[in-house]
Amino acid sequence: MNHKSTIDRIAVITNVRIFDGECALNDKTVVIIGAHIQAVGGKVPIGASFIDGHGKTLLPGLIDSHVHTDMDGLHDALKFGVTTELEMQGRWSAKQRKEISERNDVADLRSPGMGVTPKGGHPSEYMSSSSNLLIRLFFRFPFVQSPDEAVKFVDKQIAGGADYIKIFIEDGSCIGFPGLPVLNDDILKAAVKEAHRRDKFAIVHVTTVGATKQAIDAGVDGLGHLFFDRSPTPSLIADIASSGAFIIPTLVTLSTAFGNNAAALAADERVRTRLSKKWLDSLSRSMNVYPQGKLEEAYATIRALRDAGVDILAGSDVSEPIPILGGLAHGASLHHELQLLVAAGLKPIEALRAATSTPARRFGLTDRGRIVPGALADLLLVDGDPLTNIGDTLSIRSVWHRGVHLTTLG
Repeated sequence: MNHKSTIDRIAVITNVRIFDGECALNDKTVVIIGAHIQAVGGKVPIGASFIDGHGKTLLPGLIDSHVHTDMDGLHDALKFGVTTELEMQGRWSAKQRKEISERNDVADLRSPGMGVTPKGGHPSEYMSSSSNLLIRLFFRFPFVQSPDEAVKFVDKQIAGGADYIKIFIEDGSCIGFPGLPVLNDDILKAAVKEAHRRDKFAIVHVTTVGATKQAIDAGVDGLGHLFFDRSPTPSLIADIASSGAFIIPTLVTLSTAFGNNAAALAADERVRTRLSKKWLDSLSRSMNVYPQGKLEEAYATIRALRDAGVDILAGSDVSEPIPILGGLAHGASLHHELQLLVAAGLKPIEALRAATSTPARRFGLTDRGRIVPGALADLLLVDGDPLTNIGDTLSIRSVWHRGVHLTTLG
């Protein structure tokens, strides 16, 4: 990806179809000054540089609401117009966070720090499979064993800059590691209560109906995955809706867990030219840890949640290009997630909201996710009309990150 700064310059995108994060606009012009959107529609400033958007659609920069990332991952994400990655566990120093906030060639980041889990609990089982030797040699996975430890752990993550709190409820039965220890209710509730006391919201990793019920009863704010061990009862759907919790289904992760690879996505020229061979190889594999799973059943659950008014956020759960975590890649998999959300029954506009305005609203990112005056100029320009054909989100022509124009060349 090449990039050149447009800071101190005025850029105008004209003759373009605009999806503002909520709806399609009649206006055809967006003015960027510095790092922000100056105007949507209206008069064009004198001295501006122009980009003709005829036949194209301008979208807010996409937000992937579930990743595990590093600098390379943030770089790859931005190639695909994913201008913000919301991490669901990771360790970042204050120096690294500052660097990310000052760089325009990587996506922005929000993170909870490390997640609340019991000794030997998920995701510590993945450590031996990590491709990062330093992680395997020196990483001590933190854990909690009591409500008091949970409170201290939450406070420690917040002191380290956590933007929200992540909690794991995972017995391993759906991910190929049955018998993992699971947090009890007292520890779970203590972690959620402390997060709320500190004005942070709590997101919980779940994969089963039972864990989902436990999480909702504890007052969590978001579910990090769609449960898939069995179909939910109408009462569970109603409980999720009445709780106000959102859900990040990560259908791409369910798909690979069910044995489906993303080889067709890897072969797409729009993807192939933007990823390294190791990521393309990883994308072409599958986890296949729950082959009895059926996407059609997951789709039915998505429709039930949508119809009940539950906020659905688009996320991929991408992390490392290792065999045990195949079928995913930074940036590309969020576009795949949008396609699966539409296959599940969401309208394209609903899927696009799930990657723009809805996560911005739920995560308190008031400066992004919309094309409105004053918002960050995080923008994605694509050929075609993804409001009609969701696959057009991959037909990327240009990306802007904080007003810096990035020409995508792979």
